[in-house]
Amino acid sequence: MNSQGQLRVPVVFVTNAGNILQHSKAQELSALLGCKVDADQVILSHSPMKLFSKYHEKRMLVSGQGPVLENARGLGFRNVVTMDELRMAFPLLDMVDLERRPKTTSPSLPSDKQFRTCWLAFPVLSRRAAGRCEPLPRNDFPRIEGVLLLGEPVRWETSLQLIMDVLLSNGSPGTSLATAPYPHLPVLASNMDLLWMAEAKMPRFGHGTFLLCLETIYQKVTGKDLRYEGLMGKPSILTYQYAEELLQRQAERRGWAAPIQKLYAVGDNPMSDVYGANLFHQYLQKATRDGAPELGAGDPRRQRPSASQSCVSILVCTGVYNPRDPQSTEPLLGGEEPPFHGHRDFCFSSGLMEASHVVKDVHEAVQLVFRKEGWAWE
Repeated sequence: MNSQGQLRVPVVFVTNAGNILQHSKAQELSALLGCKVDADQVILSHSPMKLFSKYHEKRMLVSGQGPVLENARGLGFRNVVTMDELRMAFPLLDMVDLERRPKTTSPSLPSDKQFRTCWLAFPVLSRRAAGRCEPLPRNDFPRIEGVLLLGEPVRWETSLQLIMDVLLSNGSPGTSLATAPYPHLPVLASNMDLLWMAEAKMPRFGHGTFLLCLETIYQKVTGKDLRYEGLMGKPSILTYQYAEELLQRQAERRGWAAPIQKLYAVGDNPMSDVYGANLFHQYLQKATRDGAPELGAGDPRRQRPSASQSCVSILVCTGVYNPRDPQSTEPLLGGEEPPFHGHRDFCFSSGLMEASHVVKDVHEAVQLVFRKEGWAWE
């Protein structure tokens, strides 16, 4: 930082968190780091969904927790349905929890306005209240046109069931189709982390585990693979492209004459941080040599050509990676490959999980970057 407490070089904070608002994460980082972090320096797992404008006007079912409506609308989606709204409209779909099953049904159903008023007044309904707040008639509930998976939900069984109902009914849950439509409705998903590190001694389930459950159920029920129109968050190339674009904009605002050519990516997770940085490095090398390759699904628009030529991965030992138990990067006894914790749509490559540098913590990582670039450490 300079004497004014500002960061001396362009920096973005790329996190696979998604159940928080962008400006809230910026405030959290500002408090932790003791310097001002702007909201446009924070990239949440779902931030690249802003690029998927072709879906912004469609009626989308959103899964996650926390401020899901605010996040979806902040990404540009203007017609969003939450899991709770869908469950209230079709109470017979959510049947795992015996306490939440409807006891009776009534032919008298309220209007859309009455339903929403009732839902807002009683976000957590007792059985008695639920009897007064009847679900919407099916013909009053507009068809759902796609699914947004922003992060792990609280009630996995409810979300898994309702998402499957939407996909198998082509957006009209409560109906029954003779054959499941395929290709199914568009699905946009973010945060593929199978595991993440919290206060517990062992890693916790992440949204990648939820996606694995959904993919397995869909494949078992239909015999076909669940397909994504967009899959973002680390380690996707799209997320690193998005990060690079924000860094180049910061450099332009600082008046830097030349674009940034070398990126440094610091993280604690070999599968998301290191794998993603090395994958993006491969992409940049190929783009420099042959021109930018096609990304396929998850490439919603033509990005401006990457000015960067390399991305250096730096692994820190303060999170998922533990140098005393490096299961995620070292071969098992007998020469067996370690289990692949990455997403189904990413091929395993042990080389991509090998960091260019391994350091103790972020402080050492920053010192390393300054030495590499020949900058004075003040």
